[in-house]
Amino acid sequence: MPIVLQQLPRKLAVAALAFVAVFGALKLIDGAGPAPSLPPSEFGAPAPVAPGASTDQQIAALQAQVGSAPGDPQGYGDLGLAYLQKVRETGDATFYTKADGVFRQALRLDPSDFTSTSGLGSLALSRHDFRGGLAWGERARRINPTVARNYGVIADAQIELGRYAAAGRTLQRWVDLRPELSSYARVSYFRELHGDLPGALAAMRLAVSAGGDTPENSGYVEALIGTLQLDAGAYGAAESAYRQALALDPGYPLALAGLARVEAGRGDYGEAIHHYRHVVQVLPLPEYVIGLGETEQAAGRRLASERDYALVGAETRLLRANGVNTDVDLALFEANHGSAARAVVLGRRAWAAAPSVRSADAYAWSLSADGRQAPALHYSRLAMRLGSRDPSFLFHAGVIAHRGGDDARARSLLGLVVSQSPRFNPLYGPEAGRILRETR
Repeated sequence: MPIVLQQLPRKLAVAALAFVAVFGALKLIDGAGPAPSLPPSEFGAPAPVAPGASTDQQIAALQAQVGSAPGDPQGYGDLGLAYLQKVRETGDATFYTKADGVFRQALRLDPSDFTSTSGLGSLALSRHDFRGGLAWGERARRINPTVARNYGVIADAQIELGRYAAAGRTLQRWVDLRPELSSYARVSYFRELHGDLPGALAAMRLAVSAGGDTPENSGYVEALIGTLQLDAGAYGAAESAYRQALALDPGYPLALAGLARVEAGRGDYGEAIHHYRHVVQVLPLPEYVIGLGETEQAAGRRLASERDYALVGAETRLLRANGVNTDVDLALFEANHGSAARAVVLGRRAWAAAPSVRSADAYAWSLSADGRQAPALHYSRLAMRLGSRDPSFLFHAGVIAHRGGDDARARSLLGLVVSQSPRFNPLYGPEAGRILRETR
């Protein structure tokens, strides 16, 4: 078993004695999402034009730099990183296409340019092209093996491809080379995937101590703290972490959406909907729109939820037009709110592209929604093979077991949901309790 699952390296453990904090792992509204992306300035974003320069100002200055020195690959690489930051701020996937173009122009000028090579790895992960991300990450490591953050690209890709032993080795190499916010977050996520919630929390005590150089980085960590606390059923601690993130970075979408989840879980639908709407106006990503729609549905606002669900389709089409693979997330969405047959097609494709526990969960849930319980049970067991304690995974596996006639397994899994985090989702938390009562 990799050391990252058992204990932290000595230099991390010593640091842990000096700092206390809490953590959580990033997820989508229904189903675990990919490993938390490298925090905004951790990947090596371009230096600002002036202290406090906005991303738009950086982009304008870098565009001018490229125009005046079209033979300099560094300008293109820095511009690509600025475009990626713009996506993080706005959710506008058209900047992915722009980043792709300038990164590749840099490599035409200099095939060994590290900034653009590693940038293409990060871009591939953002588009959920995990095989491409791994290839670019390995290429960047060959160019410059001492840059620690590039191990995050490699580890993320390995995790999403289901190569967990290799990911454990990569993570160990990363934390040995440079213990930092990003490497701590990855260790935490890796432990959380294996069902070790206390271990995930311990790893992120160090991430908080490492801190970040921008309010967004600090807000990122605190928001992740809130999510793990929420999934562990520590709702008060989750709310405190989300509010701390918002104090550090007012309006931070990840934290505001997390706060909405807490509010929806306790039945405060009005406040939850208000916060979700604010997030969707700023950053209309599908996971936030789905969260809004499910909260509206739980509140009995059927027409509003249908409008929200229609927006999910528009957003995913825009993402796909700019090279983003949405198969896993869309499979879950279709299984829950759309066409089960369509969900199966998406789930099968997702599993073929990246056979991880996440794609296995989506495929299993899709098959079950389509009435195909025998193969659903098979893929559900693959989804749970690491011992995940993710409430959505547990819920899906428990319901699939119930539909497949294995009520003993259903009681075990749904019992974990109800005892651990009964309010993880305003629709599926209550359903878990209802089905559990039916199986007794």
